[in-house]
Amino acid sequence: MKKIGALILTYNEEQKIRDCLESVSWVDEIVIVDSYSTDRTVEICQQYTSKIFSRSFDDFSAQRNFGLEKINTDWVLVIDADERVTPELRAEILKEISSPRHDAFFIPRKNYFLGKWIKYCGWYPDYTLRLFKKTDKRYTKRVHETIDYENTGKFKNNLIHLTYKDLSHYMHKMEKYATLWAEEKYASGKKVTLLKIIFRSIFEFIKLYFLKLGILLGSPGFVLSVVSTYYTFFKYIKLWEKYYCTTK
Repeated sequence: MKKIGALILTYNEEQKIRDCLESVSWVDEIVIVDSYSTDRTVEICQQYTSKIFSRSFDDFSAQRNFGLEKINTDWVLVIDADERVTPELRAEILKEISSPRHDAFFIPRKNYFLGKWIKYCGWYPDYTLRLFKKTDKRYTKRVHETIDYENTGKFKNNLIHLTYKDLSHYMHKMEKYATLWAEEKYASGKKVTLLKIIFRSIFEFIKLYFLKLGILLGSPGFVLSVVSTYYTFFKYIKLWEKYYCTTK
């Protein structure tokens, strides 16, 4: 049987990390890359693995690539502290790697927001590439990082994602993502106008709430559509700000 390792990034995740670790306790190796947590995260992780590495956070790709260097298994399962592997997904993973037809697999995520499964707003099935053969391939992009495999398949069973504990947590994460996104786009030379920012933001709400059927989710669908629109506005305005401040 091929061996499989789990790679988890952490930072102050004491409330969620134990359930995450329990859900992957069946793997052959667990590697934690911690960004110097100040709560009990590392203490809890030590109950499940000795392979815990501290690294200052710069971006998601760099953190994950650092972790990949520490894994010694045939397959890698990438999971976040707020995600859970269900028994059904575990069985599907073990079955697939026993006689693999692909080099990597996309896993559908069942995302929860404000305590409710978000079936619409473009949040489901939310396929993400999370299981792959250990090779010399590495992640790219500072946020919404990707790793490139050509021979890929899709799983049927879901990865549970408990996203954000409240709106403050959501907004904090979005500000972090927006900053990384703007820095990456600025470095690549991408420019944006205020008019484009306005239209992109308006279209984002229309897309999520009406075209992606967020309206069917009631209050959570409306709130999610609004805050997602704010994120779109914020990341583009941060990119615009970089050029505006640079030229003054």
